[in-house]
Amino acid sequence: MSRLGFFFKRLVRLDWKRMWSTTAVIRERSGKGRLPLFTDMLRCAVKYNAGYMDYKIAEMWNLNDAQRRTVITRGISNSIVRRMNDKAYWHFFDDKTQFNELFKEWIPREWLLINEKTEPEKLRALTDRHDALIGKPLEGSSGQGIRKYTKDDWAEGSEAFLAKLRADGIGILEELVVQHPEMARMCPTSVNTCRIATLLGDKRQGIVYAFLRIGNGKVMDNVDCGGMAARIDLDSGMLLTVGADKAGNRYEKHPMTGTSIIGFKIPYWEEAKAMCLEAAKKVPQMRFVAWDVAITADGPTFIEGNSFPSHAVPQFAAHYPDGIGILPEFKKFIDL
Repeated sequence: MSRLGFFFKRLVRLDWKRMWSTTAVIRERSGKGRLPLFTDMLRCAVKYNAGYMDYKIAEMWNLNDAQRRTVITRGISNSIVRRMNDKAYWHFFDDKTQFNELFKEWIPREWLLINEKTEPEKLRALTDRHDALIGKPLEGSSGQGIRKYTKDDWAEGSEAFLAKLRADGIGILEELVVQHPEMARMCPTSVNTCRIATLLGDKRQGIVYAFLRIGNGKVMDNVDCGGMAARIDLDSGMLLTVGADKAGNRYEKHPMTGTSIIGFKIPYWEEAKAMCLEAAKKVPQMRFVAWDVAITADGPTFIEGNSFPSHAVPQFAAHYPDGIGILPEFKKFIDL
């Protein structure tokens, strides 16, 4: 589909009210008028396939045309995913039980499928071995629907707990991942995961980018749940940038723990990269996967893999102070 065709298709479904309200937020940060911002948003939509959230997150009002061409926008990201990932194989990543089974050599934790056939005795055996568990919907993203359960939740017995899990929309119950003490030093309330994207391109195969997702007081580290992210240097495993969240806030130190973000080194970094590169060969029809990796005291482990990687985290303006975005990194792997 041409850029103009993509634009007109999206135009019909555009939330004009939300788009206009976004200009009010940007006005406070940019000092520019709402109408010029709105007009520029539309221009970026036509020319760069940029949605209004792309415009906000990448702070495109600060960029010239040459810089804007280096931003991975929603339209460009969608085209990459459609081209690289065969939808017939998405289910291996979208269904968390299928993912856990396929990549079990890197997922040592216990888990149980929750559905109408789940036996209370199996649930009781799991709860007898753990003080807390994580429940997730079988499908979904952005940390939505994920809950932490403790002994209080199953105190009335397995059948009552099973009914609660079903009512909560939980499809899989998992053993908690205990992160490496160094990762907990950054933020102890959530498991802070590395988002490592592998790309099996025509020009090159390997890791195209990596970020550390950092929690900020909640159980989840996801940016849609108030968390932040910082770029990871692929060679050293050190954080290159300040932490940034979806609201545009920047953090040199974590606001809860005071831990410095720039220069923080990820433990077991070489092992984490090797794990992702090996896992990327399992389903070669899925050529672009963003892996969420937790670092434990025993090494890296997968939390999940993303069949449709978000383009938001890799494009926060705070991570590209020179205005040159991440698209040139993709061009080393594939033609765009």
